Amino acid sequence: MISCNTIEQLRTQVSQWKQSGETIAFVPTMGHLHAGHLSLINIAKQKASRVVVSIYVNPLQFAPDEDFASYPRTLDDDLAQLKSCDTDLVFLPDTAMIYPDGEQSSTYVEVPGLSQILEGEFRPGFFRGVATVVLKLFNLVEPDVAVFGEKDFQQLLIIRRLVKDMCLPIEIFGGVTQREANGLAMSSRNAYLDNQQREKSRLLSETLTMFKQQIEAGSSVTDAQVKCINTLKIHGFIVDYATLRETSCLNTVSDNELDKDRELIILAAVRVAKTRLIDNLKFTLIT
Repeated sequence: MISCNTIEQLRTQVSQWKQSGETIAFVPTMGHLHAGHLSLINIAKQKASRVVVSIYVNPLQFAPDEDFASYPRTLDDDLAQLKSCDTDLVFLPDTAMIYPDGEQSSTYVEVPGLSQILEGEFRPGFFRGVATVVLKLFNLVEPDVAVFGEKDFQQLLIIRRLVKDMCLPIEIFGGVTQREANGLAMSSRNAYLDNQQREKSRLLSETLTMFKQQIEAGSSVTDAQVKCINTLKIHGFIVDYATLRETSCLNTVSDNELDKDRELIILAAVRVAKTRLIDNLKFTLIT
């Protein structure tokens, strides 16, 4: 596995591969890798002849009151995991490289509409930070394909829109959400949970399944949503949102639209003590 700490080294290696006719798959991460990340790397290996993984904790996607300083950084363990799954290259930029004039003075890119709802409403500026750093990384790595996790479903849609709008020759693939044994969606931030909180957190995915079952049983969208939110609150979660949307643009779904065969997704964001968790459940309503 090649480890690159400079843009010149990265571009030289990628150029050599491309001149030899090889294709590049890219998996951007913020480190503290887990089985979810490794599943994305496995998809990448199927889509291209070389796999590049980046590790960079992007300050532009953290609000001042969020956990940038405490975000788990486990580089040695990350590198060992990447090596064990035959990653070809790991790119380790620093902030001076990504934002040479400082992140607040950087040119940024923003995907309108999608960036302002749901996560964007509760974390203003978050998707601006994501879109900006992903575009920078795409320009540096020049991949043929890139792989992102479906756990961050709204982010996946935003990246796809970014690629389309900026006319980038990159194919975007999504990887299904990987879960811990109790059903909790894998996330680097799960490291913040103690044993009791981790056990409690399994109720998030269970409650989303209940939401889905109620919709399938003919409940109104409003009733199913209220019951879901109330159930989460009863169990001590602080709920930012729990909502039913369609999957292409995350538009809301009304009761009179539930009589069509269509793909839907339930998205939720909650807090357990100081830890914020997101999850979703995608399904096709058959009528």
